[in-house]
Amino acid sequence: MLRAAASAAAAGALVSGCDPHRDVDSGAVRSAGGPSPSRAGHAPPARARAARPPTRVPGLPVQIAHGPRNGRAVALTFHGRGDPKMATALLGEAERAGAKVTVLAIGDWLDEQPAMARRILDGGHELGNHTMHHRNICALPAAEAYAEISRCADRLRALTGTIGSWFRPSQARRATDLVAGLARKAGYPHVLSYDVDSLDANDPGAPAVQRTVLDAVEPGSVVSLHLGHAGTVAALPPILDGLRRRGLRAVTTTELVT
Repeated sequence: MLRAAASAAAAGALVSGCDPHRDVDSGAVRSAGGPSPSRAGHAPPARARAARPPTRVPGLPVQIAHGPRNGRAVALTFHGRGDPKMATALLGEAERAGAKVTVLAIGDWLDEQPAMARRILDGGHELGNHTMHHRNICALPAAEAYAEISRCADRLRALTGTIGSWFRPSQARRATDLVAGLARKAGYPHVLSYDVDSLDANDPGAPAVQRTVLDAVEPGSVVSLHLGHAGTVAALPPILDGLRRRGLRAVTTTELVT
């Protein structure tokens, strides 16, 4: 059933990882303003249960790449875009294994798939901000970079009551000092980076994604993954099995660092 869902979704998924060469949004940025109109004849979705407010951890750096190395937890974090059926299948796999994940959502995906905010939170997962259009935020002028952060924050607030727990820059592993400062201005005390890159946005296949993650992960790791990729959906159960065999568990990023 999972293979069928993943195959069907892969054919029509909006595939766009954090690789700048694969960013499909660079030529399709909407004009500034409010959310795109709802589809004609469709009522807006019910509001998601309240999300966590931005996580603040005194003593931790502004940019967080991993949690404590002396614990038994890791955080699986997902770039939030893709076919909703595939995203739902992935969340279901996590939930069946008792795992919680962090989804850093792109604002225009939330415009197109607002019900996904509720689905993520209702599963006990964490939701954050991955900019409005997934542009190369560290290369943008300050005003445009701030708009990318704040407009996605507005979408999250409208859907969930808060601006989400974390901000992660788009097309960058780490934020520049300018972007980190703009994130603080928008209400995010920390910028969420990662220490393990699954490379799943390159679609290497499920076995390769599994190997890449399990070869690099260690206690406290923050792993970068993506919704919208069939190989990632298929790789998640064996990744979770591998973590469990090592005595590790997948938790939200907030649980990891607090």
